[in-house]
Amino acid sequence: MPRKTDQAPLITVITPTHNRRDQVVRAVESVLAQNLTRFEHIVVDDGSTDATAAALARIHDPRLIYVGAKWRGANAARNAGIERARAPIVTFLDSDDVYLPDRLQRTLARFDENPSLEVLISSFVSVKGGRSTKCVNREAFLTGNSLERALVAQAIFIAGSAITARRESLLAIGGYDSDIARMQDRELLLRFARRSGAQLSEDIDWKKYNSENSISGQRDGYVEAYANLICKHPYIVDRYPDIPPYMIARQIIADAMKGRVSQAFAGYLANRSSKALGYSLPQLLRGYVGGRRWRRDLYVEFRDKYGARPA
Repeated sequence: MPRKTDQAPLITVITPTHNRRDQVVRAVESVLAQNLTRFEHIVVDDGSTDATAAALARIHDPRLIYVGAKWRGANAARNAGIERARAPIVTFLDSDDVYLPDRLQRTLARFDENPSLEVLISSFVSVKGGRSTKCVNREAFLTGNSLERALVAQAIFIAGSAITARRESLLAIGGYDSDIARMQDRELLLRFARRSGAQLSEDIDWKKYNSENSISGQRDGYVEAYANLICKHPYIVDRYPDIPPYMIARQIIADAMKGRVSQAFAGYLANRSSKALGYSLPQLLRGYVGGRRWRRDLYVEFRDKYGARPA
C-alpha cells in the first residue's frame, strides 16, 4: 500500500537521470527503504528515451516526484530539483548510486545538531566491477580556507551523492553551474568554500556504482575538464601555482605508464592549447615536483589537526 502523509518533508533527495531506467529504479528503491520516512524524492528526467517514466510510474508512493522534460544536462536537472524542493535540507543521489538505509536519518541528525552547518560531505563505498573500495573521509569540520585547499589538492573524497546542503545556501550560490559537465561537484564546493566551511563525515552511508557511461570515470577529456574548472576559478593558479601543472602532469604520466601513449600525448596537446593552462614540459615537471610536495605537506597538516583518516 502507498504511504500517505500530509506532513511536509524534512529533507529532499534530488536525482537527475538520463537513460538509466534500471539503475534509477534501484536508486529510488534505496530511498524508499530509508529508516526516516518524512522525505520527498524528486527524480528529474533529462529526456530519457528508455521508458524511464513508465518504470517509475509503476512505483506508487506519493513521496516520489517525477519531473520529465529536456534539460541542459545533469546540472540543469539538479537545479530544477533544487527549485522545486520543499524541504530546507537538500541531498543528492546520482541515478546509478544507492543509499544505505540510514542515510537520511544520519544526515538530518547532523544538521539538527548544528543549525549553522551549511554543507555535509559523507563517505561511501565505490563499487567497480567486482571490487569495492572504501572512500572514507576523516571526521572534521573544514573552514572555508581549509575546504578550498582540500578541494584544490583533491585531498578529500567527494562525489555527487556525498553532498547535502541547506536549500537556501544552494540558492544563494546559484546552484550547480550548467556549463560544467565534469568536476561539477568540486566546482560547486569551491563556491561554497567562499561562503562557509563543510563538515566531513566518516559515516559510510551510500554506494557509488561506476557506470560505463559515467562522465567522471572517463579518462578522455580530463585535461579539458580541468581547464574549464580553472577558467571558472582562475585564482587557483595564483594561490596554488604548482597544483594545476601537477594535476595535468600526473594524468599524463599515469596514461604513459599504463601504455596509453596516444591519450598522454592528447592530454599534453589539450593542455598546451588551453588559455587557462598552456604549460610547457619543463613547467609540468617543475609543477609535478612542487605540487606533489605541497599535497604531501597538506596531508600531514590535516593528519596532525584532524587525526588519521579511518581505514
